[in-house]
Amino acid sequence: MPLPTDGPWLDDAAGRLIRPYAVSGGRTRPTTALDLLTLVMSTGSGPQTHLGPEHAHAMELCQGPTSVAEVAAHLRLPVTVTKVLLSDLVDCGAITARPPHTFDHPTDRFLLEAVLDGLRRQL
Repeated sequence: MPLPTDGPWLDDAAGRLIRPYAVSGGRTRPTTALDLLTLVMSTGSGPQTHLGPEHAHAMELCQGPTSVAEVAAHLRLPVTVTKVLLSDLVDCGAITARPPHTFDHPTDRFLLEAVLDGLRRQL
């Protein structure tokens, strides 16, 4: 369920009417360790408790493996707030989180060239 683009959530002049800290209930620390590259994915089971519309939207975004950074971008929320929301979903069993694959040699020339090529294609 995407967030509405008009109505009570957004205003063309003011932007988001509900401040990010209100979305997370004022919490600033997630209960699950997540970084920008952590992959989150829906487990197929819904949360047992009532969660907000941002939680529902995040669950929709997690149908396949999705990074925390991608979820934050789609929700248009700060990463810290997104981590709290995703942490809530992990805690209730609605999504799983796993760290990204690590590389044996992070300074491997092949890897660095691949990253550079990808960045060049984006520009």
